[in-house]
Amino acid sequence: MLNETAIVFGASGFLGSHVADALSIAGYRVRLFDRIASPYRRDDQEMIIGDIMDLSQVIEAAKGTNAVYNFAAIADIDEAHDKPLATATVNVLGNMHALEAARIAGVRRFVFASTIYVYSESGSFYRASKQAAERFIETYHERYGLDYSILRYGSLYGRRADARNGIYRMLHEAVERHSITYHGTGEAIREYIHVEDAARMSVQILAPEFANRHLILTGQERLRIREVMTMISEIMPWHVDLHFDEANAVHHYEITPYAFQPRIGHKLVLNEHVDLGQGLLDCLRDIHQKIHHSSKDDETAPLASDNKA
Repeated sequence: MLNETAIVFGASGFLGSHVADALSIAGYRVRLFDRIASPYRRDDQEMIIGDIMDLSQVIEAAKGTNAVYNFAAIADIDEAHDKPLATATVNVLGNMHALEAARIAGVRRFVFASTIYVYSESGSFYRASKQAAERFIETYHERYGLDYSILRYGSLYGRRADARNGIYRMLHEAVERHSITYHGTGEAIREYIHVEDAARMSVQILAPEFANRHLILTGQERLRIREVMTMISEIMPWHVDLHFDEANAVHHYEITPYAFQPRIGHKLVLNEHVDLGQGLLDCLRDIHQKIHHSSKDDETAPLASDNKA
């Protein structure tokens, strides 16, 4: 049993909650930090409600920890594209707060959720914010000796995702509308990785050999988005219409993110991983459960007239 404590900033979100679970399974004492309580918190995890933009809260939360994970960010590329100031504030300055808290706490590792978009000229302000945050982390190591692991995630999917996630959007549309619309030609290539695989690797990198390294966490299957849409349509028990909107979102990459070259990252691969087909089926079960639960809530909700004063 480990005698170490890890804190996860942004622990109520999609990736952060899965990494928190993986840390607990690995034997770490886990502290969660987010603006809202995590619906996924385990009984053996501590929850702290706070804001990454409040430096004093962040420093206090990190006291006594051995590892700091920062997943607090504006992570949706389309949202970041329209909100440059908010993106820079949360993704760069918020990460500075987590870095400073880690330095003061004297942790043995700072772990940052970056993206493969740092290699690209695509990704708009989201990419720019992650590039800037990476450089601050590297400079903190040079100045203060704070060891880090920068994790550049690819296209994640799995349970607990929402409409900001590409796979979730496609599956939800296929269930609700019996159609899928993609804003582009469908020829864009992605390396999808199941979030549980990514979470396990995000804990394994706490080993000494991964200190001060830039690591790529992507899937092992390169697929065109058109192929994923076709796969989803074949999984469904009904016909699914596939549509491709000519108004392509230009801030997403098509074939490869590799254009801009920051420090070289090394790709991590699990010997055992979740097959994409099985992963899609599990996501569908999750979506079906959410829709079914929502329908039950609607049936038992009070009539609008009951709520009037």
